[in-house]
Amino acid sequence: MSDDQFDSVEALLEEARLTAAMPEPAERRRLREAADLSRAQVAAAVGVGRQTVANWEDGASTPQPPGRAKYLRLLEGLARLHPAPAAAPAIPEPVARAFVAPEAPQTAWGTDGRAVQGEPGPCIRCGVPTPYRSTDGRPLHAGAMCQPPAAAQAATVAQPAPAPAPAPAPAPAPAPAPAPAAPASPVPAPVPTRPQRRAKSAARAQAETNALITRAVHEELERAEGDTEAALKALLKRAIPDVMAMFEETRATARYQFTAYPALPDILKKPSKKEPDQIWEARPAFHHPDFSLKLPGSVQVTALDANAAYLSALKCWLPIGKLEHTTGTDGVDPKRSGVHLITPAQWHHPHLPNPLGDRDTDGALWVTDATLRLLLRLSAPKYGLIEAPEIHESWTSGATENFLDALRKILTAAREKAIEEEDTITTEYVKAMYSKFVSTMGESIHNREMVRPDWMHIIHSQAYANLWGKAYKAHQAGLDVIAMMGTDELHVTGEWREVFSEGRGVAQMKIKHSDAKASGEYTIGQVTH
Repeated sequence: MSDDQFDSVEALLEEARLTAAMPEPAERRRLREAADLSRAQVAAAVGVGRQTVANWEDGASTPQPPGRAKYLRLLEGLARLHPAPAAAPAIPEPVARAFVAPEAPQTAWGTDGRAVQGEPGPCIRCGVPTPYRSTDGRPLHAGAMCQPPAAAQAATVAQPAPAPAPAPAPAPAPAPAPAPAAPASPVPAPVPTRPQRRAKSAARAQAETNALITRAVHEELERAEGDTEAALKALLKRAIPDVMAMFEETRATARYQFTAYPALPDILKKPSKKEPDQIWEARPAFHHPDFSLKLPGSVQVTALDANAAYLSALKCWLPIGKLEHTTGTDGVDPKRSGVHLITPAQWHHPHLPNPLGDRDTDGALWVTDATLRLLLRLSAPKYGLIEAPEIHESWTSGATENFLDALRKILTAAREKAIEEEDTITTEYVKAMYSKFVSTMGESIHNREMVRPDWMHIIHSQAYANLWGKAYKAHQAGLDVIAMMGTDELHVTGEWREVFSEGRGVAQMKIKHSDAKASGEYTIGQVTH
């Protein structure tokens, strides 16, 4: 067969695939899970979004060109590798009826994305009291936070009692023996408490995700035949789909539903690819006015690096639903988050960085919830460093501080393990996952799984707020804050180890090394007035 004929045959086969019967949605999911593939991996291979694959598997939509042909080819290959299990033998009709289980109860979700609550009562699945409700109003733990009782009783079909066997001939009565002690009643196993079930679920998720990270590193090292540089390059390239798959796994036992593609106000939309939106992230670029950073002198300065700044910042208040507009202070609530238009008060502390960062203009500006919380905290009597800002309007939604906490803990544990084992490849791979997760969750062509620029801005601002807190701690301990830049760079004078714990852990600080300052320590001169 000539090449042209072969190409023609392939073209016909490709055209036939467009009309070929597609496996049922449940079978599509079974094949993917049998091959241990994530939806993100399938989506990347087929050329669609992860949510599209989810819709195909749920039956919410039907595969369409151009992804249909590739998807069908993938399913055909998986079906050859993982054929469907043989059908179980038919059960007689009366018995089959006895084992029909009712549809599993589902959690009721409110319009704010939170599980509906009511008067606490015994969960209909595990019996442990819970305030959350099912769709029919009965008590039910939110999400998958409980398991059905282990000793679930199956119904049985009544059968006619067998005829009693003929009684044997009476035997001579034996000598009376002491009556045996009555067997003790079996003690039912205690039902795990909610914290115990949550801890067990978290431990299982941790083990599974660590296995995913380890497997990815081994796969790329094998493909690169041991070339660590090539393997790391491949891992950095797949970091986004991998961390999105991991994020999806952490949502399996989640208590909140979230909006991945909310309708956004214009302030959160970029006018063009090269222009930013209107949100100010409070980026710091502070240099102490009493010191010269250019002229050498006698004042010893240490440049410190805050480890994994964005990873720590995943612990922040994020809006989980569609943003709603309010005016005045109506949108300011501890359980809400979003962005706010404020007019900040003047900052009058030259020895501390401005918590709003360095601005070129004065007046009103849009800030994130993380920045507003910092300003309100610093205006409280405990600090008294600044007047409270004037709040004009807000775009907010119901929020939670723990939305990304499961992902944060998993990545933190993987990072610590890699550092302990001096595994540079895994350390850089994990770093790429959390940093790219944050930087591409907005309007990014590299991540189509969600469009939440409000989350991206809030996490960035939280990282800056965390660094400001470290600067304040150093200042309170008597150190001079010489400079504060970005999300992780803090320059101080004095015995910094008496203030911060040294190391590479998330809660620690280390000396920052660079080409210009290999040791991370330098001297400067003090400005005379």
